Amino acid sequence: MNGVELFLLGRILMKIGEEAMPTEGLPKYTTSVRTVLIVASDIAAHPDSAIGEIAARTSLPQSQVSGAVARLREAGSIVTAPDPRDRRRMLVRQASEVSERVAVVRSTPIDGALAAALGTDDAGEVAEVTALLETLARRLTPETLARLRAEPT
Repeated sequence: MNGVELFLLGRILMKIGEEAMPTEGLPKYTTSVRTVLIVASDIAAHPDSAIGEIAARTSLPQSQVSGAVARLREAGSIVTAPDPRDRRRMLVRQASEVSERVAVVRSTPIDGALAAALGTDDAGEVAEVTALLETLARRLTPETLARLRAEPT
């Protein structure tokens, strides 16, 4: 496998992940699932950040970050508070308790989306690929990116 193949595989995995997200009963949003997940991940790693700081770290436009923050706040996933140093800015952090929406998202299996992507209804094949993905998830964590970006010593 080369870098291009790995990149394209990552894109395919992201699309399968987006398809696996439960959307029943949700309104249509202009902010994509991908953007919301990128912002949520950044908030988890950097609590008490301002929208502009999140935009700078994620390279997303500030308008998209604002939309994602609004969506996450509506879902009960995050909370906002005025910045004590500058009351015009809002700081964002994860909610202290898991919201109902977050619990639903975390408990929804990928089986249906994965089966559709694989073009199979063979539960054994879906389980095999799921196990491989779980292995990758254990090995390739957010710390992996930190090591990848670290200066060589």
